[in-house]
Amino acid sequence: MHYYKFNISDWHLATSHLSLEEEAIYFKLINFYYDSEQYIPLETQTVIRRLRLTNYSELFEQILHEFFTKSDDGWHHKRCDDEIAKYHAKAKVNKTVGKLGGRPKKTQTVSKNNPQETLTNNQEPLTINHKPINTIQAPEGVSVEVWNDFVAQRKKARAVISDNVINSINKEAEKAGWSLEQALAECAARGWRGFKADWVKDKQTVANRNSTVLSGLTRGLIGGGNNVGLLGK
Repeated sequence: MHYYKFNISDWHLATSHLSLEEEAIYFKLINFYYDSEQYIPLETQTVIRRLRLTNYSELFEQILHEFFTKSDDGWHHKRCDDEIAKYHAKAKVNKTVGKLGGRPKKTQTVSKNNPQETLTNNQEPLTINHKPINTIQAPEGVSVEVWNDFVAQRKKARAVISDNVINSINKEAEKAGWSLEQALAECAARGWRGFKADWVKDKQTVANRNSTVLSGLTRGLIGGGNNVGLLGK
């Protein structure tokens, strides 16, 4: 494929949390996927070299884990796979119509969106797969309420939910000293497709400072002194 539809609104929604370097890497991967009409191979060094991303191999791996799904044969991207399948289906219909001499006769049913997409009685209509995006149960330690909010946010962002995604978020949550539930709740609240410890570093610092102040006040109350006298008045 040398052409594909680019939805600006969907792209901004999916990549607003990425840095410029991360967004550029994701964009190059998407273009490579469409151009080659193939999944990203498990052995990524060839792709990294071809896309001139040798100095960004770590970011490359992060983007793969966030936006692609790992399978036995490689890294897949659901939307790209769907668009490539539609492209080949349309090309096949156009080829068939061309052999028939161009536009179909009036007795045939013609697609309103594209007159060249002719449907016959023995041809299955093009449908959209409405299977749920998520088939993974809530991870251990995550409440149903938080999990449902996270799933709803991922569906809205048209983002996949896989073990790799959850594991990636959990690793970053551990770096930040957060539980997985806290990280998923933050993603749902902020509309994030991913989670990084650096994003909540300032928030964690404030929480630690407040905890220190509260601990000091508690020790003062237990130990007595002026604080107790003030509270008793």
